Amino acid sequence: MEQLTIEGAHVFTPVVHEDDRGAFAEWFREDELAAAAGHPLRLAQANCSVSRAGVLRGVHFAAVPPGQAKYVTCVAGEVLDVVVDVRVGSPTFGRWEAIRLDAQDRKALYLAEGLGHAFMAMTDGATVVYLCSEPYAPGREFGINPLDPDLAIGWPLNLEPRLSPKDAAAPSLAKAAQQGLLPSYDDCTGYYAKLRKG
Repeated sequence: MEQLTIEGAHVFTPVVHEDDRGAFAEWFREDELAAAAGHPLRLAQANCSVSRAGVLRGVHFAAVPPGQAKYVTCVAGEVLDVVVDVRVGSPTFGRWEAIRLDAQDRKALYLAEGLGHAFMAMTDGATVVYLCSEPYAPGREFGINPLDPDLAIGWPLNLEPRLSPKDAAAPSLAKAAQQGLLPSYDDCTGYYAKLRKG
């Protein structure tokens, strides 16, 4: 479990055991994630998304509290998975970091509550599975346009981005901040402390 440059984001690289039958990997270990995050991941929902090459989903985040932590992996094909710090007042506010998730390395990405999440499918049939700490609740779910030029996320240039109408109409990071849609860093760190206490 490796801490990324954005607080609350970790990448897990499992040991993949391969032989003539295929491959096996432990893609989620609660003990290792709890040690890295400081608390266990409450499992409230599991999602599976299948996308064509070029499909771009996100940047999505939920209001804190309670937010929605995510533990994400790719079980078929490949995606470029991106975490964005949308927490107003964070030392890394507006920063993003990208990790390639694929069916070979079996890496997983953990994003704490309050962080933004997006991914682009690099292959047809890219299948992403993710565990969520809270169920989907439309009234507290928000988005930022993943093509916001001020964010300047380094999406692959060889693919034409294909967004849902909702994601395409999402505001820029600056506009979301002006509208009061973004979580605050203080609220998030307070919530993380509460989770650590149990």
